[in-house]
Amino acid sequence: MTSSNLLVEILVEELPPKALKTLGESFASTLAASLQKDGLATDAAVVTAYATPRRLAAHISKVLAVAADRALSQKLMPTSVGLDQAGSPTPALLKKLAALGADASAVTNLRRENDGKTENLFYDSTVKGMTLTEGLQKAIDAALSALPIPKVMSYQLSDGWTSVNFVRPAHALLALHGDTVIPVSALGLDAGNTTQGHRFEAKSDCITIEHADHYAQTLRDQGAVIASFSERRAEIVRQLAAAAAASKLSPVEDEALLDEVTALVERPNVLIGEFEPEFLEVPQECLILTMKANQKYFPLLDAAGKLSHRFLIVSNLSPADPSAIIGGNERVVRPRLADAKFFFDQDKKKTLESRLPALAKVVYHNKLGSQLERSERVAAIAGKIAQTLNADGEQVAKAARLAKADLLTDMVGEFPELQGIMGRYYALSDGLSEDIANAIEDHYRPRFAGDLLPRGKVGMIVSLADKLETLTGMFAIGQTPTGDKDPFALRRHALGVIRILTEGGVDIPLATLLDLALSHFPNLAGEAKAALLEFIFDRLAVNLREQGYSAQEVDAVLSLSPHLLSDIKQRLAAVRAFAALPSALALAAANKRVGNILKKAEALTATEPDPALLQEPAEIALAAALAKIAPKANAAFEAGDYRDSLQMLADLRSPVDDFFDKVMVNVEEPQLRANRLALLAQLHGAMNRVADLARLST
Repeated sequence: MTSSNLLVEILVEELPPKALKTLGESFASTLAASLQKDGLATDAAVVTAYATPRRLAAHISKVLAVAADRALSQKLMPTSVGLDQAGSPTPALLKKLAALGADASAVTNLRRENDGKTENLFYDSTVKGMTLTEGLQKAIDAALSALPIPKVMSYQLSDGWTSVNFVRPAHALLALHGDTVIPVSALGLDAGNTTQGHRFEAKSDCITIEHADHYAQTLRDQGAVIASFSERRAEIVRQLAAAAAASKLSPVEDEALLDEVTALVERPNVLIGEFEPEFLEVPQECLILTMKANQKYFPLLDAAGKLSHRFLIVSNLSPADPSAIIGGNERVVRPRLADAKFFFDQDKKKTLESRLPALAKVVYHNKLGSQLERSERVAAIAGKIAQTLNADGEQVAKAARLAKADLLTDMVGEFPELQGIMGRYYALSDGLSEDIANAIEDHYRPRFAGDLLPRGKVGMIVSLADKLETLTGMFAIGQTPTGDKDPFALRRHALGVIRILTEGGVDIPLATLLDLALSHFPNLAGEAKAALLEFIFDRLAVNLREQGYSAQEVDAVLSLSPHLLSDIKQRLAAVRAFAALPSALALAAANKRVGNILKKAEALTATEPDPALLQEPAEIALAAALAKIAPKANAAFEAGDYRDSLQMLADLRSPVDDFFDKVMVNVEEPQLRANRLALLAQLHGAMNRVADLARLST
């Protein structure tokens, strides 16, 4: 069968830039999947997505004009139901055949097949392959229906009566199979072979695409459009780097901004602009944010990471003289920077301390009070943690009390993303110490996976206290995450607690910290502690598996609910090293067997085995080996040398194997049975201090 490459394009008004990349990928992938399902394209077809501000398109290789006929086998009914005793068709069978478009003559060609229980009748037929016109119409309808449109709009067609619902008004539909137009329709449009190029720089208003394979090049040559999102993005990256290098500067890296700017232009032209250097007196985070968020500019940094007074503009126009574009953008950015400077200067007129009373008017949660009450709880929790860690309690308390004060500043009111960051600047302006200022900024860290931990002990403590207050407060009032819903970002807060405890050198038991925090919700706490412990350990397990530890390794360590999260990595390393030993699997299996025996046993009557009751040579040997090895393994454990502690246990393999080969534990004589159970309990305790080794048993 003949095949050609297929091109489909929908020309529209400017699409929402933050959604363009996803819309383009969805349109192409759904279109291809529908054609593949109907046999018009193979799974090996090369699918190329195109997306510009004014178009969604897809190029699909080797699409058939007509799909191959396919054999279809349909199970009808049991033979005993379809045929009477004389072998004639029953009314039920005739009715079924008629529904399939067959008559009574088809009965003689029915296939009989036994499925092991009964014999059934099957109707074998050949289904004619779908034409591309039928299949493409179906595929376009499916692709448009599946588009992840952020917000649908309704508009009227040129007839003045028909309304269409779509992301933006559509103006043209292009569908080419090779050089042949496929007569399909969508959104009130009939397919043709013409489109439009760049609004201002195309060579003509109407561009004819002669062949599906000429689409991208024709648009580039005649339409001044780079149709591929990825090519356009790469071109912007190249131009940004070249323009920045010419000034010996570097553009701020921002993948989301790069995607958004790519979605705003059809042929990018990077230009360099400037603003007055005096604006650099404003914290650079403010200037960078306003340039990126409001103007979509790329600020330029020097080698030390300091903001310069130059910025990059990604224009959709390429005039011979770009001075008008550059001047216009410089005039536009100046008021934005002036606003930032005004906010900063005004905010500095009031200290953070003086803003605290106003936090009483800011509701945190209707069941948990105001932001002021919350700040006081965080300060109290942080103070107790500081005592435990011998940190500067005065600085910790000060930082914790002031951490939310910048929420009331004009700058944070305008740019909520700067909370904490502006608090640090205002704290320094108020004459507070670097440790306090850093802690105010850092108490939000880590904000996401891979984010930095807070700087210094003060910041670590305030961040930990803030996250614990949020977790315990929300769990205390029953606001726990459900499914994908986590409106208070409790999973992120839990991960923050985990990272601070595992990486920040905070050696305080998790349960102790939860008690400290929950003490501030005495009337609400209930069973929150147990639920929180389970929640945090679940998050920890997920985090550790993402870091490359196996489910068995993680389960072995976390099943013991270690008091200190700070030594979990050492435990995991020890378990991994132990698992590599030749005796590891045998010991793990034996440990599992010991655990099962102890679970089934009645309450132990002896805490330690009585040497006088040891009779069999194998149990005497095990007791002797345990008496020799266990103290050394325990000493290594207490010293935090988990690897050596587990390695020493490897010497128990032979006596343990010998014990199970030659000793009956559950003997009739009660004293002897109790003594052997006590010996196993002692073995079990010695083997499972670092991790539950039974979890390593396959």
